[in-house]
Amino acid sequence: MANIMTQVSLVSTNDRQKGVSSSINSLGINPVKNKDVLIKPNFNTADTTPGSTHNDTLVALVQEIWKMGASSVSVGERSYPPTRGVMEAKGILPLLEKLDVNVIDFDDLNAKDWLAFKPEGSHWQNGFRIARPIIESECLISTGCLKTHQFGGVFTMSLKLHVGVVPTTRHGYGYMAELHGSPHQCKLIAEINQPFKPDLIVLDGIDAFVDGGPATGTVARGDVFIASTDRVAIDAVGVAILKFLGSNKQIMDRKIFHQEQIARAAEIGLGVSSPENINIISADDESIDYRNGIADILMESGT
Repeated sequence: MANIMTQVSLVSTNDRQKGVSSSINSLGINPVKNKDVLIKPNFNTADTTPGSTHNDTLVALVQEIWKMGASSVSVGERSYPPTRGVMEAKGILPLLEKLDVNVIDFDDLNAKDWLAFKPEGSHWQNGFRIARPIIESECLISTGCLKTHQFGGVFTMSLKLHVGVVPTTRHGYGYMAELHGSPHQCKLIAEINQPFKPDLIVLDGIDAFVDGGPATGTVARGDVFIASTDRVAIDAVGVAILKFLGSNKQIMDRKIFHQEQIARAAEIGLGVSSPENINIISADDESIDYRNGIADILMESGT
């Protein structure tokens, strides 16, 4: 995808409803119309945002998807503690019920609904398995947070979000133990993303972890939402925002496209391969200065 230009919309806001609607509408696309939509949030734990997807963000996203003409809306997730407990702790289940959203708890999937993949050149010892609803989704939308990751991932945005589509030991093999014990952890994160492609990614950066993470960390106000159809592009812009906010050495001292998650994802064709192929678009006049600052960092620190 080296020669393909991709768009990342950016809106400067502290309002999650505006952030969701403006970031999506600025892209000028509608991938959900007449589709059965599956949303993958960041519910690894029930920790306060950016430890997990803010309830207001998920509600606003569901409302926007219905407005755009979706046939049905589901939320699918596999958390680190039992998923149902995380959702209950967040208080999201009654909100989703009111919005006519089907909840798919990946913990409840049968063995046959975890599909095996072993991509060529993969750093996984024996490949990995992906939840069937992700693979068979008619329209997949991913929504993550803006944060660093202190346990070897460096950052967790759209690529790292999809670790939650791989099973835990509750379903047999310890994929998470292999992931966190591997010297190639960031490459493994990228490779999880090979068997599927989200139709849209929306990232909430109103609050960000600039150190620590993924559950708790040092919080900074990003006051931004970004959206794209390209996981590499949105993570690259996300890392540029962390640089703008002031982050840890692993973020500040490394070129964006030298980050292993991004470099490996670009290498295996998941998205753009350089900052020159990313067009950051401002959602409104109030976002232009923010957009220009991030675009400058992306170009200066990209490669």
